[in-house]
Amino acid sequence: MSAPMTSGTHHIGLTVSRLDESADFFTSTLGWKEVKRNAQYPAVYVSDGRIMLSLWAIKKEPSIPFDRARNVGLHHLALLVEREDVLDTLHDRLASSGIEIEFSPEPLGSGPARHMMCREPSGVRVEFIWPGS
Repeated sequence: MSAPMTSGTHHIGLTVSRLDESADFFTSTLGWKEVKRNAQYPAVYVSDGRIMLSLWAIKKEPSIPFDRARNVGLHHLALLVEREDVLDTLHDRLASSGIEIEFSPEPLGSGPARHMMCREPSGVRVEFIWPGS
């Protein structure tokens, strides 16, 4: 078998229906930095210092919302959380800000890893995973 021809993620592009609210979710709620804006696209680029997301505004609302069991596309975005207490704090912050929580922090499989799932303001599913000690 040959060595991989790629080496990690450069960026992930997400099409969002609420560009400013989605950008604010990553910057204000998660503490990411806004890297750049492109008003002509329109798009906002955000980064946590390890990964960059390109958030592109949708031109027209989809007539059928994304269904993970029936549509091809991004199922969810999984982000690493390096400490268990940060996962719990993040859950509390998201819940108090009105973000839709799909499920609260719970064991991933038989543990010790824990994870939670929410939907950012445009409806993209975002999972947060603490991999355990």
